[in-house]
Order: sequence, then structure tokens, then C-alpha cells
Amino acid sequence: MISVKNLTKIYKVYRKTGNLIKDIFFRKYEDILALDKVSFEIGKNELVGFIGPNGAGKTTTLKILSGILYPTSGKVSVLGFFPFDKKEAFLKQISFVMGQRNQLIWDLPAIDTFFLNKEIYELDEEKFKKNLQKLTTIFSAKKLIQKPVKMLSLGERMKMEFIAALLHQPKIIFLDEPTIGLDIFSQEAIRNFIKDYQKEFQATIILTSHYLEDVKRLAKRLIIINKGKILYDGSLTAILQKFSSVKYVSLILEKEIKKEVLFKIGKPIVYQFPKVVFRIQKKDLPQVVAYINDQIPYLDLAIEDEKIEEVVKNLFKNQQ
Repeated sequence: MISVKNLTKIYKVYRKTGNLIKDIFFRKYEDILALDKVSFEIGKNELVGFIGPNGAGKTTTLKILSGILYPTSGKVSVLGFFPFDKKEAFLKQISFVMGQRNQLIWDLPAIDTFFLNKEIYELDEEKFKKNLQKLTTIFSAKKLIQKPVKMLSLGERMKMEFIAALLHQPKIIFLDEPTIGLDIFSQEAIRNFIKDYQKEFQATIILTSHYLEDVKRLAKRLIIINKGKILYDGSLTAILQKFSSVKYVSLILEKEIKKEVLFKIGKPIVYQFPKVVFRIQKKDLPQVVAYINDQIPYLDLAIEDEKIEEVVKNLFKNQQ
């Protein structure tokens, strides 16, 4: 579905010298390397988390894959097309949703934008009604499509953005920060929608997000990029095993017990009766759990992985 080999993108950026004459007549430019020989392949029905810090090259990559930007060098194939050719057969099979961009007509109901997209993508009446029905049902948004866009909340507007972008049932979807700025309830609705949509339509999805919970909940595969280079390409499980050395052990105590009994495990990072949380080295986990079962009366015990944010930080530190 997507093949990228040695993809490189260099931006020429104008730099002021402070000399008016030179800045007007003898402009100087600096080459900024945004992507440095990036290579990866993504297959059918994959949902890949594409993450990294600001300026890492995430959005640049998506814009090249969708045909918005022309690469400086390297080979790019999406659905067998070179994206920048912008062939109609290619454009009708992709969609790009950006959390900070608006394609809806502000003063009109979202349904009017949907009708416009119906004509742009040349959807027949039956397919349009069928897809609209499915998408509004998944989003529980049948009443929202009749409200003027300017009267919708940010979360409701993002639902309409998704419906507008996916009415033509694209085979490949690029999602760039789709939950940015949303409250936790709207974020959850968007995550559930992405999951349900992929299951229903077997789409290939690339997701970028600064909310790593999005990636953790949706993607089994991660591509991590920094300073234009791929640092990691593999499963979420594998990165946790390779770059995480700790587990979090949470207890709900049955009764208050002496601190010295608890502190034999180590100093808790949370200690507010009845809840206690320890940060434990993985190698010590069997011994700690055995001690808890033998010495500490508890109502509940939970063992959790380190947060993905911390794991990614560990990866960046190892690459420096």
C-alpha cells in the first residue's frame, strides 16, 4: 500500500542578515534537512502510529505521501502511484485529516459540505447515503449534521470533519493530530471511531499524535522519528520490552499497616491510604509480588507497564 525508500526532504529557508540591501538583493538561504533517507513499508489494513517531537518530520512525511509536497530525493509509492502526480484515481482513494485544519463551511450545516464532497468524489446517491448512514451511526451524530458548523463544539466539529473526509471510503487515511485540543470524552469518541472505521472498511491508517494514549490505544506498530531519521520501527510490545525497565505496582490496602513494612519494598511514589503505588525494576517484580502476598493485606493489586511517553524518552536518550 505504501512504500518509502531513502526519502529525503530539504527546505530552503531565507535568513536575514540585518543588512537591508543584502536582504533585498542578495538573499541568503539555509538548507534545512527535514527528512534524511527515511525508509519504511506499510501494508493493507495496518494502523501505524507515527510519532516524534515537534519538528521531527512527521507532518512533512504525511504531506509527501498525500501529494502535498514534492520530495527532494528518494522513492515514494502509495497505492502504486507517485503521490505528487495528483492523479484522480489516487486522490479518490486517500484522505488527510488534520486536527488544526477545517474543511467544513462555517456558516452552513455540515450536511452541505457532505453534499459538496459527494459531487467532488463523484459518489452515486446509493453509496453516499449508505456511507453517511454508517458514519453518522458510528459517531452517534445523526442530529449534528443539520446544525450550522459554527454552533458545534470542537469535539462535535471534529466528528463532522471525519465524516466529510471519509464519505468516499478511502483506502488510505492520514491522520495528523486528530484529537488535538479535544476534551477527554471527545478524544475517546475519536479513538473509538478510528477503531470502528478501520474494522468496518479495512483501511490503512497512519496516525500522528502528541497524545501518546491515542497511539497506545490504536496502533500495534510504531514508527518513531526524530530529526528526520527513523529511530524505531516495530511493535508496541517490543519497544516496551526493549526500552522499559520498570513496572508500576498499585495496591488498595485492606487496612493501614506500618510504614516500615511497606517501605521494605521501596519508597512509594504514591502513598495515600488506601492506595499505594510503587515503581519497581522488572527484575525485582517476582520477589516484590511474593513479599506483598506474604506480608501486606490488600483488596486489589494491579501491575502496569511504564507509560509510553517515558519509554519514548528512554529511546531518545539511548540514541543521543
